[in-house]
Amino acid sequence: MSLLSRLGREPARRRPAPPLEYSLLLTATLCLLALGAVMVFSASSATSLLAEGGGDGFYYLKRTVLFAVIGLLAMRFASGGGARVARTLTPVLVAVSLMLLLAVLVPGIGQTVNGSQRWLGAGLLTFQPSELVKVALVLYGAHLLAAQPRRVRSVGDFGPLLIVTGLALLLIGLQPDLGTAMVTTAAVTCLLLVAGVRPRTLVPVGAVCALAALALIATNPYQQERLTGFLAPGADPGGAGFQSIQAQIALGSGGVMGVGLGESVQKAFYLPEAHTDMVAAVLGEEAGLAGMVVMIGLFGIFGYAGFRAAHRARDRYGKLLAAGLTSLILCQAAINLFAVLGLAPLTGVPLPFVSYGGTNLVVTLFAAGLVLNVAGRPVRAARAGRSPGRARGSARGVASAAAGDAARLRVLEGGGETRRRRAGSGSSGDSGRRHGGPRGARDRRRRRAAR
Repeated sequence: MSLLSRLGREPARRRPAPPLEYSLLLTATLCLLALGAVMVFSASSATSLLAEGGGDGFYYLKRTVLFAVIGLLAMRFASGGGARVARTLTPVLVAVSLMLLLAVLVPGIGQTVNGSQRWLGAGLLTFQPSELVKVALVLYGAHLLAAQPRRVRSVGDFGPLLIVTGLALLLIGLQPDLGTAMVTTAAVTCLLLVAGVRPRTLVPVGAVCALAALALIATNPYQQERLTGFLAPGADPGGAGFQSIQAQIALGSGGVMGVGLGESVQKAFYLPEAHTDMVAAVLGEEAGLAGMVVMIGLFGIFGYAGFRAAHRARDRYGKLLAAGLTSLILCQAAINLFAVLGLAPLTGVPLPFVSYGGTNLVVTLFAAGLVLNVAGRPVRAARAGRSPGRARGSARGVASAAAGDAARLRVLEGGGETRRRRAGSGSSGDSGRRHGGPRGARDRRRRRAAR
C-alpha cells in the first residue's frame, strides 16, 4: 500500500463510550458477584469440609462458580438482544413457569427441604420454579402495560395482570414460600406504580393480599414459628428464635472493621444457612460495618443505574422492563437484609448475586442482562450518529447528506459563474444604453409601446 493511499484513508471511528448507567450496572453486578463468591466460600468452607461437602471445603464455591458462568452467559445473551426475544416469548414463559409451579405441588415430583416444597429435579439439576415466575410476571406486566397504556385507570383495566399474578402467588403460597410471594408482590406493585397507576387504586388489592398472607400464616405452623421468632426471639432461643439471635451475635461481633476474612465463629455450626440466607451476617462479622456499607452501596449503585436506565429508555416497554426488574432485585435484597438485621421475619429469601443458590443466581443475572440491554440501546443508536428512531437508516442518511452537499456545492459554483456573466453583460448593456446602441433603442421602443 502506497504512502499516499495510507494518508488518504479516513481515520478509524472509535466506539463511543457506553452510557453511565450501563457502566454502573455492569460494575455493580460484577462486584457483587465477586463478593458473593468470596463470602460463599468463607461461610461454607468449614461446614462443607466437616459435614455437607464430604470433606471438600471448596464444594459450594465450585457450584457457585459453575452457576455464575451459566448466569453470565445468560446475562450476555440478554444484554445483546434478549429483551426482544423475551418479549416475544413472554406468553410461553408465563405458561411454562405456572405449570412448573403446579408440578412442584404434585407428590413424588416436588422436593421438600426445610418444611417447604419448592424444588424440582435432583442433584445438580435441582431448580426452583418460583424464581423463574418472578421474572416472567415482570415481563408480562411490562408487555401488557406498554402495549395498552390506558390499562392503568382502574383495577379492571389491569385485571389480566392481577389474575395471572394472583394465580402465581397462590401456587407459591401453597409451597409455602412467603418470602418469594412478598418479593413478587412488591415487584409487581412497583411496576404498576411506574406505569402510572395511582396508589389509592391499589389499596383494595393490597388489602386482599394482606388478608391472604394472614390466612396463610394462620394455617401454617411453619410460618407461625417464623413470625414468633421475629416478634419474640428470646422466648424460644433454641428453637424459633435461634437463627435470628445467632445473626445478631454475628453482626455485633464484627464491630466496625470486622474480625477478618475467614475468621467468623458463628458460621461454624452456630448460624444456620450461613452461606445462603445468612451470608450477610457472615459478611458483617468478618468485614464489619464497613463491609456492610460497601455491599449496600453496591446495591444502591445498581438501583440508581437501573432506574436511570428506565428513565432514559427510548420506549415505554424498555422503561417498564428496566424499572420492574430493578425493583425486583432491590426488593429481594431489602427483604433479605431486613431479616438479617432483625427488622423483618426470616423468609428464606436469598441475597441477590451474593447468596448461594443456583436458580436464583442464574435468573438474577439474566434479569440484570435485560436491564443492561435497555441501558445500552442508546449506545447502538449513537454509533450511527442519528436519533434512536432513525438508527437503521443511518447509512443511507449519511450517503444522501454527502450527495446533497455535493449538489449544493455545484449550485453555488454555477451561481457564481452566472453572476459573473450577468455582471459582464450588464456593463456592456449600460454602455450601449448610454451611447444609444441597439439594446438601448429596443428598450426605448418597449417603453413607448407600454405607454
